[in-house]
Amino acid sequence: MSGQPWSVETMAVVAGRPPHEAGAPVSPAIELTSTYRSWEPFGGTDAGVYTRMNNANWRDLEAAVGALEGGTALCFASGMGAGAALFDLVPAGGRVVMADSCYGSMLSLAGQLSTAGRFSLTLVDISDTDAVVAELPGADWLIMESPTNPLLQVADLPALCEAARAAGAKVAVDNTFATPLLQNPLALGASVVMHSGTKYLAGHSDVVLGVLVAADEALLQQLRSYRGLHGAILGPMEAWLALRGLRTLAVRVERQQATAGVLAKRLHEHPAISLVRYPGLASDPGHERARAQMRGFGAMLSIELAGGVHAADELVQGVRLWVPATSLGGVESLIERRRRIPGEPETVPKNLVRLSVGLESVDDLWADLEQALDGLGQ
Repeated sequence: MSGQPWSVETMAVVAGRPPHEAGAPVSPAIELTSTYRSWEPFGGTDAGVYTRMNNANWRDLEAAVGALEGGTALCFASGMGAGAALFDLVPAGGRVVMADSCYGSMLSLAGQLSTAGRFSLTLVDISDTDAVVAELPGADWLIMESPTNPLLQVADLPALCEAARAAGAKVAVDNTFATPLLQNPLALGASVVMHSGTKYLAGHSDVVLGVLVAADEALLQQLRSYRGLHGAILGPMEAWLALRGLRTLAVRVERQQATAGVLAKRLHEHPAISLVRYPGLASDPGHERARAQMRGFGAMLSIELAGGVHAADELVQGVRLWVPATSLGGVESLIERRRRIPGEPETVPKNLVRLSVGLESVDDLWADLEQALDGLGQ
């Protein structure tokens, strides 16, 4: 199916499906087994293997995500499992240049590995292209998100990928916020794409997984080896659930993104909000970059409360429809103040509230936010 000239919206529905032949099921089955009969020499793709090394439900999910991102996908037990595998690609004693606004746990892991002497680490403001380029000589990897979590900064991916390649560095991009529907980093020059599949890919807040996508076979072999030897594997049930969720990715993102755009404009005009971070706003610093390299602006936005930390906490406590919870990308709308979480980077303002827009009515979501904002301090 990967050779068909179909859109990413169609591929989200059809990639990884059972064969198109008489008697084949429309949807794949869940293959619950710990091992397979050995009909070939050990190490064969479909026989003589242990489920920790390969299974049918992984292959279905990986075929779908790989088709969407334009590479070969490998699934992991969690987003951080994928992140740990990504860091394993860095040569011993190497150097990593990393966005200082990446997901907090990724920054924490990078810091631990750096402290242990695994590699040296340089943190950069990913929105400052010149500053990032200046740090690339001598680097082995540039690791970044775009848009970033939760500051919604937009990296100039084509420029940074080109500069990294010229400096002899590889590039990894966390594409969780954008999803493969809105952005494809491999096509922009990245070596590896990362997803917390827990979020938009699975989309229903009921499964935890991570995904890495690459085109280079040497990188893929190293990642496969890491996954098998470290046991960072996804269960067949989780893979099946994630693929089922992926089938509605296009319609979910379309609806969520449309609602996020409306909410961003209304929040921008509300006196209780001092700043709205959303690339879809013309006033946003990342707007032009996002227009140039993305096919949409996504459904994540962050706001800063004029009343400071107390107002931010009061807002989260005052909503009734929005769910105060960590995570994002599900069908329900979530809200949280990020700096309350231990280990959250100091680059995140204390009064910042992150919003993950779900599938509820835009008018209901706005009414809930408005009543909470209007009631601040009362």
